[in-house]
Amino acid sequence: MKKKFLACFLAGTMALSMVACGEKPADNTDASVEESTVTPTPEEEVTPSIDFEDGSISFVAPYMQPADAAEVELSVVDFNGSKALQVKNLSGKVPYIAFDADSLLGADVAKVAKIQMKVGISYDNGGFSAVSGAIYAWSGEDLVESSDSWSVYVENKNPNKAVAELAAGEEFVAGANNIFFINLKTDNGLADGLGNATMYIDDIAFLDADGNTLTADTSVAFVAPDGFENTGVDNSNLCGLTDAVNFEGFATSGGAWSQNGFDMPQEIIDALVPGSVVEIEYSSTSGNCWVVMPDSAAGWMRIGVGDCDGSGQGYAYYNNSRNKVQIPYEIFAEYLGEDVSAWGARMQCESDGDWEVFSVKVGQKAPRYTMAGGVEFAGFATTGGGWGQNGFDIPQEIIDALVPGSAVEIKYTSATGELWVVMPDAAAGWTRVGVGNYDGSGSLAATCDGQTCYIPYELFVDKLGEDKSQWGARMQCEASSDWEVFSVKVGALTELPMVNKLVEFEGFAIAGGGWGQDGFEMPEAIVNALVPGSVVEIKYASETGEIWVVMPDAAAGWTRVGVGNYDGSGSAAAACENGVCYIPYEYFAEKLGDDVSQWGARMQGEASSAWEIFSVAVGQR
Repeated sequence: MKKKFLACFLAGTMALSMVACGEKPADNTDASVEESTVTPTPEEEVTPSIDFEDGSISFVAPYMQPADAAEVELSVVDFNGSKALQVKNLSGKVPYIAFDADSLLGADVAKVAKIQMKVGISYDNGGFSAVSGAIYAWSGEDLVESSDSWSVYVENKNPNKAVAELAAGEEFVAGANNIFFINLKTDNGLADGLGNATMYIDDIAFLDADGNTLTADTSVAFVAPDGFENTGVDNSNLCGLTDAVNFEGFATSGGAWSQNGFDMPQEIIDALVPGSVVEIEYSSTSGNCWVVMPDSAAGWMRIGVGDCDGSGQGYAYYNNSRNKVQIPYEIFAEYLGEDVSAWGARMQCESDGDWEVFSVKVGQKAPRYTMAGGVEFAGFATTGGGWGQNGFDIPQEIIDALVPGSAVEIKYTSATGELWVVMPDAAAGWTRVGVGNYDGSGSLAATCDGQTCYIPYELFVDKLGEDKSQWGARMQCEASSDWEVFSVKVGALTELPMVNKLVEFEGFAIAGGGWGQDGFEMPEAIVNALVPGSVVEIKYASETGEIWVVMPDAAAGWTRVGVGNYDGSGSAAAACENGVCYIPYEYFAEKLGDDVSQWGARMQGEASSAWEIFSVAVGQR
């Protein structure tokens, strides 16, 4: 598969009457008249491997790892005279749609030389504008990425053919979880005022070297390869945000040590108050990104760069994917002062590698939580439109679990990222809980990150009283936009820390069986980082979802840390979410004392089931 550029790509603002690339301009000579009578050879039709006529899309998944990935809605609809996969953009970013080639083709996946499909677009108002994107393949045992460009550039070629070729060294390998995916990167309709394009994909053909179509089994389910995330945004090490305000139009890029940005609108200036956080979604070759304030009264100033440039600046907070960074107001105020009017009119971004910023927002810092265990609200899976409510009668086990210190956890998606609960039959009357001031009720807001919402018991009590018998028999969900809830449960919350200044425990990658321990001697950099306020961060996988630390050589004796009461040790439990566990210094000190020299030289991992640790680091809160 080769990176190609369409020499005759026509921007959406070009007149459709312009001559296509490679055509001879019309004139009044006889030769031109004669030339125009030549009938072009029709392109040979290719039999598709997938035509979507059976309605199956089980082999398709949204790819959410890129920082600019859009939330999407996938369905099969009628388009251009046949069934097609419809990709509806819900969040205005870039849709990435993945197809499991390995599962679809089995052993024949190794024969694929070319992937061909029809790609079309539409806009809600019936208009048209040019769009373009790329088809990517993850090939071979190492999932090497390659790409080809595609476009829909004129209305009378909508849909248009998109082709990806697997060149030498880019062949698929059977059993290696090879996939391909397509994105719609450039949507000129946004600049034309048409809104987001809806993409349609049809007649996908897997062709061998002789041009023969390979048969696909469309009943298979998508199997995610290593490095593929379809569960949403990585918020590791970060705080939650409430009342977030988008910096409209902040999308730009630059080379290493170059700055680009925009004048701050009034709503962003108003949002920059104590307790607020600037959050940037980005990509960069170094993994770093920070803010530059070029016009501040204090002078041209970098904010959140840490010691990257030797400035001694406060450290920003990065997620583990290095595609989202947060910089608290307090770091700005430390260098620019508390008077936001003296910060200057312009906010820019910068990195020590080539970079691109997809969005900037400012919100109030909020805790992030995780819930270990809990009681499932069996069967709670439903959807609704904007301001529509749906739900179920509350079973007794859920009522019993709603006690002081508990919370309702909702796994969901919505176009706006918000969700809350409605109690329609409460003695206090039909009541929203966790909606904040959205409806003027004065209710405290749920803590939501676009994937999970937590509504503490106390928010219910605030609106409905402590007598649960007065809450009514039914619990419903609602949002101001289209929404879907996948599950609901009730349990106790553990707060996830906001962590920066991560120091890697070099070489800590190891696996073990249930109740088996393994690990490494702690290097001096890790010992020095283990100070009050620090946190041990473990990236891992285990069959049970748990992991903890064993200190086998401690002066206090062989000791588990972060296991909770699982083994009767009385140790506080590690906070784990999406393959990341955090164990605060204080948990170690509680069991081993404050003198780190007495903790022993070795740190090990353990779980009650088979487990694997990918990395360990120590960060600061």
